[in-house]
Amino acid sequence: MDEGGIADIVRPVEWRISGGLVPYPDALATMEARVEAIIAGRAPELVWLLEHPPLYTAGTSANPADLLAPDRFPVYAARRGGEYTYHGPGQRVAYAMLDLNRRGRDVRAFVWRLEEWVIRALASFTVTGERRPGRVGVWVVRPDRPPRPDGSAAEDKIAAIGVRLRRWASFHGVAINVEPDLSHFGGIVPCGIRGHGVTSLVDLGLPVTLPDLDLALAAAFAEVFGEG
Repeated sequence: MDEGGIADIVRPVEWRISGGLVPYPDALATMEARVEAIIAGRAPELVWLLEHPPLYTAGTSANPADLLAPDRFPVYAARRGGEYTYHGPGQRVAYAMLDLNRRGRDVRAFVWRLEEWVIRALASFTVTGERRPGRVGVWVVRPDRPPRPDGSAAEDKIAAIGVRLRRWASFHGVAINVEPDLSHFGGIVPCGIRGHGVTSLVDLGLPVTLPDLDLALAAAFAEVFGEG
């Protein structure tokens, strides 16, 4: 099958939106169970949209020195790729449990599609999300701020991405800042990247709600992955 082909996907993707704040251990347990069911052919793929209470997660490459305030919020080992990330109210977490046996066994292409999913959803609100080599996540240029010391434009991260695979079924996914408390990112070095800020849709002056973003994510998912 050519890269990104979906001809052999036999069941539609299930979408789930959880109200309230989902405890992180509960989310991990749900993802574990669902991925096992996907691998066994007992359940369809799942995109799960939710919020977490304030917490930090540590990916498999997390540097302990990047946890600046270890007592501020609970810290969980996420068992995904990447470093430290913050989750909390006002941030839309989108866990994508997809079967890459059917979507193409290419990790880089999968991460690219996750980025593209976010970028296209942000474009619905006239936000230009961009990739940066060597910097995880989706970024926005901030012309309203002074340039960096090297003369380059100021940039803030608006979305984080982290994935894990088991027998080519994916865990975790993306986290997009809609209206979180941005000061909470101060307890970590987000994704191990220093010298850049963090922003949100509301911080950019856009009165976007979580349901607004959910609609944009559903439309962009169909464009990028072909199912939804």
